[in-house]
Order: sequence, then C-alpha cells, then structure tokens
Amino acid sequence: MSPPHPVDIPLPPHEQSRADLYGLLGRLLLAPPDDALLAALAAAPPLDGGAAHVEDTERAPLARTWDALRAAARGDGDAICERHAELFVSTAQPLLNPYASLYLAGHLLDVPLARLRDDLARLGLRRRAGVGEPEDHLGALCEVMRLLITGAPGLPRRTTAQQGAFFDTHIGPWAGRCLDDIDAAAGVGPGGAFLSALAAFMHAFLALESQAFELEAEATDAEAAAPA
Repeated sequence: MSPPHPVDIPLPPHEQSRADLYGLLGRLLLAPPDDALLAALAAAPPLDGGAAHVEDTERAPLARTWDALRAAARGDGDAICERHAELFVSTAQPLLNPYASLYLAGHLLDVPLARLRDDLARLGLRRRAGVGEPEDHLGALCEVMRLLITGAPGLPRRTTAQQGAFFDTHIGPWAGRCLDDIDAAAGVGPGGAFLSALAAFMHAFLALESQAFELEAEATDAEAAAPA
C-alpha cells in the first residue's frame, strides 16, 4: 500500500480553522451569500465561547467582529444579495473593484496580475476553466491561501513561510485599503450592515495573519543567526 498523500493527514485544528476562514471569506467576496450560508453563519458559535463575564470591549477583535458578522447574517437575505450585487457586479462599472492590480498599479489587469500568475504557476495553481474572474480578486486570493494551507490532490501543503511570502506579496500591501472602501461604500440597511461587518471581520483576521507571519519570520531569522 502506498503511503498516504499529505492532504490525507488531518490538519491541526488551528490550521484547519485558518483554512476554513479563508474559504468563507473568499466565498463571501466572490458571490452573494445564499440563504443556507446566511443561516449557517447566524447559527455559528462564538470564536471565544462567548467569553462569559468579559466586557465586550475587552474581547479580542476577531471574536467581536465575528459576532457582529453572525448578527448581520440574520438580516434580510434579499437585501444582502442586492447590496452585494450593487457593489461588486454591474453591466457598466461596479462601485468596487477588489483587484490587486487596481490598488497596487492603478489599473485593472496590470503588472501585479502578471506577477501573481507567475507565482501561481510556480505553486502549481491556475485559474479553473470557465472562471472569468481575474486571479487578483481579493476573494480568489483568499481561496489561494486556503489551498496553500490545506493542499489538494497533486498539490502539497505549503509551509508557513511560503504562505507568508504569498500573503506579504499579494494580499498584505492592499487588502486593508480595499476593505476600508467596502466598509465606506456598504451603506445602511441589512445589506450594508452585512458588508460592513464582513469588512471588519476580514480586517481583524488578516491583521492576525500578518502578525503571525511576522513572528514566524522573526523566529526563523533568530534561529538562523544563533551560534552553532
């Protein structure tokens, strides 16, 4: 019997949670949530068990913004889908274009996309057939991060250093500005509340990811510099 493929070995719970959150964020950015996804979000447990006897302002930003997203998911599904379409989908010019090229170079389909495609090819990834969305969409980049964590048949899991290098190059330099724009454009009502909550939660999550990658890089540098 051949040895199991690395992706057949369960991920540690923390790594699986990271992958799941990247997958969720990618899904929510790329398409409006359907009723089933909104119901699942609304029923999801707190990330910190509710932190009984702890003031809300003392809870971690990720836990607080997650609760806000869960609450917003209980809003009117049609309104949420309508506002998502107004912001990200249009036969003319959408209100928002969450693409790395636009934020980093000022134009769509520019040099950052070409560099991303080069890096994806080196990682063994490419856009699925029939997908029209350019690869530098923020939601698509979240899906790439999920795959770097989990791997897939024929695609090995990547090290934390490799994940961090991809994050620092293709997400970190611009995602915060994009999320600020989503929050500013979201507006009022159930649809706007959901998108604002999504932007706030993603801000908190990506901030934690950035800190973790930075600490990992510092630890690696310190180990390399230590005397033999």
